[in-house]
Amino acid sequence: MIVFPAIDLKDGHCVRLTKGDMAASTVYNEDPVQQALTFEKAGFKWLHLVDLNGAIEGRSVNAMVVNDILHNVSIPVQLGGGIRNMKSIERWFTSGVSRVILGTVAVREPQLVKDACAKFPGRIAVSIDARGGKVAVSGWVENSSVDATELAKQFADAGVSAIIYTDIDRDGTGTGPNIEATAALAQAVTIPIIASGGVGSVDHIKAVKAAGLHGVIVGRALYDGSVDAKSALRA
Repeated sequence: MIVFPAIDLKDGHCVRLTKGDMAASTVYNEDPVQQALTFEKAGFKWLHLVDLNGAIEGRSVNAMVVNDILHNVSIPVQLGGGIRNMKSIERWFTSGVSRVILGTVAVREPQLVKDACAKFPGRIAVSIDARGGKVAVSGWVENSSVDATELAKQFADAGVSAIIYTDIDRDGTGTGPNIEATAALAQAVTIPIIASGGVGSVDHIKAVKAAGLHGVIVGRALYDGSVDAKSALRA
């Protein structure tokens, strides 16, 4: 199982949100590059980056910071937030991103996801962010009527490298990821599933591993010290 440390970018800073609320953000590091290097030095094998402003605006807003991170770390980076067309996908791969995460377009333009998977085999992930089992889009500010599991099934044979499933109501709370819903999703499709949202202790990471999931994203818990890197990687 892979532990992905999260760097969420808002206005050029490394922040964490609570339940996806942009107005309830906490700045943990004003230097995201330094934070990325800290995670790399700690032994993490991947970085999970999200352009929060980009997710809402539908374009890459924190591109300069992302590029600075890409130029300074050697571990692979997966990036999501505001990537809505093939040109953007291609540009990020050219810039050095290892895996592009598509969220809003997975709901609105599923064919783009399939086309991207065909063009970039093994390098496209889908982000499914849900409230009460229904998918939210555009940086979680818009709710849809799309069922999370049904959305995942649309990409069963597309070649998606991973699905990142976030229970929005757990995100940033430290109360634990929604293991039941995430495991159910993993049983519904053969695509590797990464759990996100709510990790607040090493026991939560162990629970994700026990559920047989491919990975887990850890954010606030690493920043506030609830989880330290060594314990997370050892788990």
